[in-house]
Amino acid sequence: MPEENADKAWDEYDWERFLQEQERRTEKYMGLLEKYMDHPDRDAIIAHEMGWTHLIGGETRDWEDEVESSFEDAVSDDDVEPSEEPVTFGFEKHPLYRETIAFSAELDEMFVRVDEKVREHPAAITLREETTLTAAKLAAALNDDDIDELGMSIAYLKRGLRALTVSLNAAVTLHDERLLGDGQLEMLRGRIFSIRDGIVSKMGECRSEFRRRRGGR
Repeated sequence: MPEENADKAWDEYDWERFLQEQERRTEKYMGLLEKYMDHPDRDAIIAHEMGWTHLIGGETRDWEDEVESSFEDAVSDDDVEPSEEPVTFGFEKHPLYRETIAFSAELDEMFVRVDEKVREHPAAITLREETTLTAAKLAAALNDDDIDELGMSIAYLKRGLRALTVSLNAAVTLHDERLLGDGQLEMLRGRIFSIRDGIVSKMGECRSEFRRRRGGR
């Protein structure tokens, strides 16, 4: 959770504003990186454009640390004992996440069997990418039920829902262009609606729990 206002639990709207700002900064950084990739003064230019003026003229390592700290969630391993057991996360066992991963795998199998024209269609690519993105957003949303993170969970669930809606629109586009049959569209619609209903239900649970932990406020 961000340090500012650390004395109060952020709700979904606080997290929404925070995530939107991080997404804008990420998009800006990626755009600058693409634009100045081959420029000899790339690091200094990007640091200036991003407002990292304290890094201009500094060491490359410092600049890289700033990028990492700005766009990644820091996770400390200082208190973690070494183990040969594979690391597992709570979201990996959640039925909603598992259903989305299974649907993503089903999509891959389906598009392997279709004509390349269909497989490489922009809507088909969008359908697969947005389904994968849905799973990623669910992973972020379902990994912790601490009150300090419930607002974040809801914000990520909203993002998963938006990605799923884009997936559905892409499937409809493929059907309208006669690249998917009626049966295929109904199958996709059924899978997407099932995941959508699960996300909406989970959002309701998180909101109720957040209100309960804050004393019904």
